Amino acid sequence: MKTLFSAILMVVFAVGIQAQSRLESAKKQASQNKELILLNFSGSDWCIPCIKLHKNIIETDEFKKLETENVVVYINADFPRNKKNQLSPELKKENALLADQYNQKGLFPYTLLLNSEGKILKSWEGLPSENVLAFSKEIRNIKENQK
Repeated sequence: MKTLFSAILMVVFAVGIQAQSRLESAKKQASQNKELILLNFSGSDWCIPCIKLHKNIIETDEFKKLETENVVVYINADFPRNKKNQLSPELKKENALLADQYNQKGLFPYTLLLNSEGKILKSWEGLPSENVLAFSKEIRNIKENQK
């Protein structure tokens, strides 16, 4: 009986930890590496500006440099609608918790630049007007001003 109770407690505890794991991991990594966190809310299969943002900015080599050069930790909180693109229940729950905390208006796309404690430094409602070079430069400048 004790073993069963312990196993149930471990599962409940693990699910609770999983709910915020990406943000908590990002905060830890950002703190250790002196990085910022870029949190993007998107509807990957229905939101045209979200699709453009990912194609023209997030998926580019220039943006990926921000990650490899320890400028940002990237988190995508996706809310797909098509059945074939549905996320795991854990990821859905985590994205909902992120939205409750950072995107209460339900904006898409909505992109936030956070410090390692989760404080909002900059936000972009909708598709950023900058190209990827200007977007990356703005993030680098904000990071430099955080020192």
